[in-house]
Amino acid sequence: MSFRSINQRLLVPAAQGLMIFGIISLCQPWSVFLHNYGVTMTLFGLIAFMITSKIEPDPEVEESYIEDSLDVLEINDHASKNGSKTAGSH
Repeated sequence: MSFRSINQRLLVPAAQGLMIFGIISLCQPWSVFLHNYGVTMTLFGLIAFMITSKIEPDPEVEESYIEDSLDVLEINDHASKNGSKTAGSH
């Protein structure tokens, strides 16, 4: 597992969760500790999210559609050699 995939699967959601938890901590009336550090948690979550969101995910593996289209051409060519009719020909 590469750092980029760990970043996308764990670090970005953790930063988002820290921001949300910081906002909830500011709004709750039960714990003075959470209320005092709600802005700090939100700020750290925001900074972490800004950093982790700049790291691009792993590049997607591109499929070769040329080979697939050649397979379709070969099937059509094989069908025309065997004498079967296609839907478009009269």
